[in-house]
Amino acid sequence: MDVRFKSVESNLIFLAKWTLTALLIGTLVGVVGAVFRKGVELVTANWNARPWMIALAPVSGCLIVLITKLLKEEKNGGTNTVIDSVTEGKHITERTAPMIFISTLLSHLTGASVGKEGAALMIGGGMGEIVSNFLKFDKNDRRIAIMCGMSACFASVFGTPLAATVFPMEVISIGTMYYAALIPCIFSAFFGAGVSAHFGNHAEVFPVVEVPAFDITQTILVVILGLVCALVAIFFSWSLHQGHHLADHALPNPYIRAAVGGLLLILLTILNRVIGSGGFDFNGGGFPLAEKAMEGEAVTYAFLLKILFTTVCISCGFKGGEIVPTLCIGACVGSLFAGSVGADTRVYAAAGMAAMFAGMTNSPISSLLLAFELFGYTGMPYFAIAIAVCFTLSGYYGLYSSQRFAYSKTRTVFIDRKGPRRLWDDSDTDSLRN
Repeated sequence: MDVRFKSVESNLIFLAKWTLTALLIGTLVGVVGAVFRKGVELVTANWNARPWMIALAPVSGCLIVLITKLLKEEKNGGTNTVIDSVTEGKHITERTAPMIFISTLLSHLTGASVGKEGAALMIGGGMGEIVSNFLKFDKNDRRIAIMCGMSACFASVFGTPLAATVFPMEVISIGTMYYAALIPCIFSAFFGAGVSAHFGNHAEVFPVVEVPAFDITQTILVVILGLVCALVAIFFSWSLHQGHHLADHALPNPYIRAAVGGLLLILLTILNRVIGSGGFDFNGGGFPLAEKAMEGEAVTYAFLLKILFTTVCISCGFKGGEIVPTLCIGACVGSLFAGSVGADTRVYAAAGMAAMFAGMTNSPISSLLLAFELFGYTGMPYFAIAIAVCFTLSGYYGLYSSQRFAYSKTRTVFIDRKGPRRLWDDSDTDSLRN
């Protein structure tokens, strides 16, 4: 038989196999993701109606620790575990999905400053592994199935299938992409988003319709915005890592750590009510605050308080994720910058969101697609330049310590490294030993 015909036959078999597998994973994960999103919306609505429930934050934190212990998930590294399952072949336990599902709902129930998309990656990755075990996949196909699950749940919860397709392939190892997962991920993402939409879940969108003409002045301003977002991304990343380190060493007992975190959340919320913005802007994921920022209504120090609230909650054991807080912080930075230089607030807040996502996840392509799906294509030059500058200047920091950098951000050299161990250590050469 002709070799070329065998190649075509093999590719058709691959297409058929992964179309069916993506349909299975996308449907199952889409349903779970839809229920998860509805659950988060329900407990968030309850929190908005009964903000006094923040008094139960220490109890909620302790319950999260108890659930984690009962399910024997104390060593679960969150999204880092999912990344390691692809790059290093580690396994995601079948208990991961229920653990993060319940824990995230408890966190949102009492106003913890966490998101839901990070949890979606864990739920999707865990379910992808379960399906791969059921189908008896080998280790290579198991990796693709995990990425399929990540795409499906991200799309189901966030409603952005294009970004959800590319994100799992890009975030695992910066500089290289697992293109074998392209068809499986794109099918599972659209299946997941479609199933979720069937249950009434639609995309989170912040339309940017009126965009100023892009000229040399706007180019200079958006480059500066990218630089500012890179500095904020470095600071936020450092804060999260230092927060974990400090909390683990100062409060080694996880129950005490969670209770103290809940008490700090209460104290910070009261202080903000009394001497700050006067509301609950910094509790929850942050999309309402992002909307205020896009209207130019956020306080000038909003991004700093959101960093503080999120760092305290995540470091002390509340579950959910940092992606939505990251977008919120970017919106606040962009809005503040626009107000300082007299630029269009909505456009620059949107560009700040996209740039911060790129700086914190080190996923520029996914960030650009996410920007298009959230804000529309009209502001493309602003988004693209802000993303590129922030991604490059943010160095090797980010949300995920297991994320590997295959190639340097600034030189055409293979470095194969993880993020730096200390602030400002972002050299390529030092990392070659990692």
